Amino acid sequence: MTASVGVIVVAAGSGTRLGAGAPKAFVPLQSWTILDHALARIPGGLDLVVVAPRSHLEQARRSVALSAEVVRRPSAVAVAGGPTRQRSVAAGLAALPASVETVLVHDAARPLTPTEVFERVVDAVRSTGGGVIPVLPVADTIKRVAGDAVLATVDRADLVAVQTPQGFPRAALDAAYSEAAEEHTDDAALFAAAGHPVATVPGDERAFKITTPDDLHRAALLLGPDWALTGGSGGIGYDVHAYDPAQPLRLGGLDWPGEPGLSGHSDGDAVLHAIVDALLSAAGLGDIGSTFGTDRPEYAGAASTVFLAETLRRVDAAGYEVAHVALQIVGAHPKIGPRRSELERRLGELVGAPVAVSATTSDRLGFTGERGLGALATALLQPRPASAS
Repeated sequence: MTASVGVIVVAAGSGTRLGAGAPKAFVPLQSWTILDHALARIPGGLDLVVVAPRSHLEQARRSVALSAEVVRRPSAVAVAGGPTRQRSVAAGLAALPASVETVLVHDAARPLTPTEVFERVVDAVRSTGGGVIPVLPVADTIKRVAGDAVLATVDRADLVAVQTPQGFPRAALDAAYSEAAEEHTDDAALFAAAGHPVATVPGDERAFKITTPDDLHRAALLLGPDWALTGGSGGIGYDVHAYDPAQPLRLGGLDWPGEPGLSGHSDGDAVLHAIVDALLSAAGLGDIGSTFGTDRPEYAGAASTVFLAETLRRVDAAGYEVAHVALQIVGAHPKIGPRRSELERRLGELVGAPVAVSATTSDRLGFTGERGLGALATALLQPRPASAS
């Protein structure tokens, strides 16, 4: 590749569905941010513009500077994004050097996109003179529905799933953006609406988009346990509480009206207790019993959010920050599925990191089959950056 190729990395999304309390691109993925992983896979020799939220512009500039140190880039800058993705890409286009002839637009939320996908797209733009998008065939059966009713099966032979980076000739893309009168779902749609052809090249399964906590967990599994190589640590916590119909149910920091509560010295929130145990274990700080045990009368009836806040303070004092928490709830009720996203958001707010929630039953066997609820949590900690001290 030559200096006539530039890449715009869109990192201005809020990441609401990820529920991590920060813009998605700046959420930790093991020892780096999602943005850092995305930049690490962009080939050298390309001009780089990262479009970030104004609130995280300085952090984006640090990531860009690191990328430029590791891989040779003719230019590398970070600029503030706009209120929509389209406006953000326009801001990136305006920041690219005039020498750029081929533009790639890439989502930071696809941080594991292999370098060869970038190369395929650039080669195809140069050979076709049009827009190019990486795609994957649709594997699932697709149905057209109206409400709960299935209307028809859609022929998937002509369907593809679209990824990034998407590539375009610079002059044609500039003109398409200057003429755009409406918002489009991606840059290829805007380019096609201006009358330009768009072709496809093979994408890659690793170029999936991180949208939910489960996606983040999948990315961490694919990367492997690199947190351990940077001084990070992992821990496991488990807690069970018996059902007590006389008590209101407080679980994961949420109220569950109409459900039997859980007995306990505090509010019986088995989910938060398991997370507290996992965090304490990962940081080498003992366990919940030795820290907030029943011999501590000041914690009788206390909200478990108090335990979690104190645990996070101790984790911070030990030099760590939370990178990720995975949680499994085992019990006949409540039904977690309808509120899973809400629960993940709430736990993410409390922990300050992505939390992935799964739930199952024990098929009416044993304690968690009928008499109570159990929660198993795993926590990954990473060293707190010196600047956060």
